[in-house]
Amino acid sequence: MDLFDSVQNFIGDTGIAQLFAGGDWLGGVKILAMIAIAAVLIYLAIGKGFEPLLLLPIAIGMLLTNIPGVDLFHSEWYMTDGTIDYLTILNKGELLDILYIGVKTGLYPCLIFIGIGAMTDFTPLISNPKSLLIGAGAQFGVFVAFAGAIFLGFTVKEAAAIGIIGGADGPTAIYVTKTLAPALLGAIAIAAYSYMALIPMIQPPIMKLLTNEKERKIKMSALRPVSKLEKMIFPVMVTVVVGMIVPSALSLIGCLMFGNILNVCGVTDRLSKTVQNGLMNAVTVCLGVSVGATATAESFLAPETLMIIALGLTAFAISTTGGLLTAKLMCKLTGGKINPLIGSAGVSAVPMAARVAQIEGQKADPSNFLLMHAMGPNVAGVIGSAVAAGVLLASFG
Repeated sequence: MDLFDSVQNFIGDTGIAQLFAGGDWLGGVKILAMIAIAAVLIYLAIGKGFEPLLLLPIAIGMLLTNIPGVDLFHSEWYMTDGTIDYLTILNKGELLDILYIGVKTGLYPCLIFIGIGAMTDFTPLISNPKSLLIGAGAQFGVFVAFAGAIFLGFTVKEAAAIGIIGGADGPTAIYVTKTLAPALLGAIAIAAYSYMALIPMIQPPIMKLLTNEKERKIKMSALRPVSKLEKMIFPVMVTVVVGMIVPSALSLIGCLMFGNILNVCGVTDRLSKTVQNGLMNAVTVCLGVSVGATATAESFLAPETLMIIALGLTAFAISTTGGLLTAKLMCKLTGGKINPLIGSAGVSAVPMAARVAQIEGQKADPSNFLLMHAMGPNVAGVIGSAVAAGVLLASFG
């Protein structure tokens, strides 16, 4: 082989040459569009600070998987209903193929839930158990979006995966989607995390629409103190109760409560700090990059993706509405002792949704402090979204 042939082979092997290989101009344009979308997500993560810890890894994974000729991820090895040949993946797979095993097996979402549990304070929920009702009411959008997806022509399993976006819980959405509709994982994950990042923009208009100024000014009484014994009994009790009623949710709930008891028991500080920091950060990187890898031009640039994004926004808005209306009802039943704004925190985006409730409450009355009260429905929403996921998995998995 002479120098000319070597240079020709090198040029033919470049991504630029393969971009429009075989005259597939439409395919090349789609790849360029995906690279542009990845660049926008990188800008939103870095420039705007929208969920940067996960949105940035997702964008990088999307970028890596769409460079032509690289083949770091082989979706055909995963996106089927048949048996997965892990031996082939381990022997022949590239970087993203190997990382995706953690998504397909459900390992990453469960590990992240351990970290979330260790970082979550369930004290407001234990002090005010009625918050569970608000967290349950905020799951309404999951089932409305599920019905809407079926109406638009999605299969039952795809509709269940789309609906869980309404829970505003990224790991839960990924956990459900990898089982029920793996081909939609990229679109659903990006929609879920994008809407979580946009909570400060999405929720306030709904909060103002459904509450009046008098309701927003309601000051809630201080929460009662919670003993250490209560804090330790709570995660064990929740694990047992949920496991008995919705066994399919136990993987997520069990990991969430395990992380929490590491934090509250007082004898495993090293483990608690490890799962909150080192483990959580490492798994977040692996999860984000591997989820982004599923967003190939063929799977992402489709009419279904736009419908998923629209349904996800609808689910999120309805979940916020469900939480607010539940809190308004409780406000009436308690004679005005509950500020309805805390209902918006029933979605499981911890602690951002609770902070939004606090901000809106202080706009109405600067001396009003709702953060701890809103944290009750907020952490109840985490439990609620996991239970909703378990119901969907048990029904359609």
